[in-house]
This record gives sequence, C-alpha cells and structure tokens, in this order.
Amino acid sequence: MKLQVASISKKFDQKIIFDQASFTFKKGKIYGLLGRNGSGKTTFFNCIAKNLKLDEGQIQLLEEDEARNYDNTEIGFTQTYPQLPAFMTAYEFIRFYMDIHRGQIKDTRKPEDWLTLVGIKEEDQHRLLKDFSHGMQNKVQMLLSLVVQPPVLLLDEPLTSFDPVAALEFKQLIREAKKDSVIIFSTHILQLAQDLCDEIVLLHHQRFQAIPSEKLHDADFEQEIVAILSDREEV
Repeated sequence: MKLQVASISKKFDQKIIFDQASFTFKKGKIYGLLGRNGSGKTTFFNCIAKNLKLDEGQIQLLEEDEARNYDNTEIGFTQTYPQLPAFMTAYEFIRFYMDIHRGQIKDTRKPEDWLTLVGIKEEDQHRLLKDFSHGMQNKVQMLLSLVVQPPVLLLDEPLTSFDPVAALEFKQLIREAKKDSVIIFSTHILQLAQDLCDEIVLLHHQRFQAIPSEKLHDADFEQEIVAILSDREEV
C-alpha cells in the first residue's frame, strides 16, 4: 500500500504552501517530514486528513497499483496539541473509542492494557482527562491511532512532551505499526528523525525532496539538512 501525493497545490491568500508537489509514501517505512517553520508540514497533514481542501492535485491510496480515494476515518492524525473530551476519564475514553472502532481493531488488548503499556498507571487511568498533564494527554491521543492501526498514520511533532521512558516505549510502538501503516512523522529534532525514521523527506520551496536513506547516519547529516533548508529560493 502507498499514499500517492500527485501534483498538489495549496495557498492561503498570496502565500504558496505547495506548488505542484508530488511524492509517494510507502507502507513499511517511517518517513520523517522536515521543514522550516511555516513550510506547511501541518497544512500537509490536514490536507491528507481532509480537514483542508487542496487547490489542485489529489492525494489517494494506491493498492496493487490501483489508486482509490479514501475516507478520513482511514487516517490516524496525532496533532501537536491534544483535543480530548475533558469530561471523560482516560479509561472511559479509550474504551469508548475501542467500542466505536470495534470492526477495525485486530489487537485483543483491553483499554487498561493499552494505558498501562504507555506508562499511565492504574490510579491515573480513572482520572478525568482535563486533569492530565500535556504529556499524559499526548499519550492518550497517540494511543487512538495505534489501537486502530489505520492505513495512514500522521504524527505531528509527537514525543516532544514525553519523558525518556515514555518516548522509548512509543518509539517501539511506532516501529511495530509501520508493518500495517504508511507513517509520516513531522519533527524539528534531527536526532529523533535519525533514530526513528527510515527515510527523510524535506518540505522546501513548496515541494517534497527525498534525502537518500544512506545519508541518515552520516556524521555531517545535520549540516547537510541545515544547508538545504537554509537555501533561499531564487526570485
């Protein structure tokens, strides 16, 4: 399975975000999406998730070389700032989410098993989500996509609010998820991208640019990325 991005264009007023940009993301890889602030990474995720409409082009799923449109329920989108129901406990919310997605869930783990897996203690599982720290809310939000294992998983600046133990646990869950999903991981932390991702894609000058995977662990990887992203488009 692949996520095919074909000649997409998007602008807000006079600011061009994408200009005939194309790329194909494949299942089985974790793609690190890097770009400068304002380059359009979150906008791109919102276009994939169908929260925003493209001006031109299309984004489709490609299965056995046959492209098809998809429903937004096939996209798992973990946003930078969690949006969770404040009036529910973590356990209630995960159980509710699992109930309404019962037909999509292959894993047999129970709500309390998932919450324990990501380091949320039993006594915290029955606290209201509004009383959770930002990091704990992020854990619950990320669980939603990992529980359902959607065809496409979008992770917008995850792990930045996690303690080292939780970050390590989630890295392992994300690595396991790539066998079933196309995973695109947005981050500003180059070391995290090197550690977790199989391939790096830059969003620069309104286009996508792949960085060869063999360069990921070069000693001067950071300098190479900074040099490319520092290059200003000629007028």
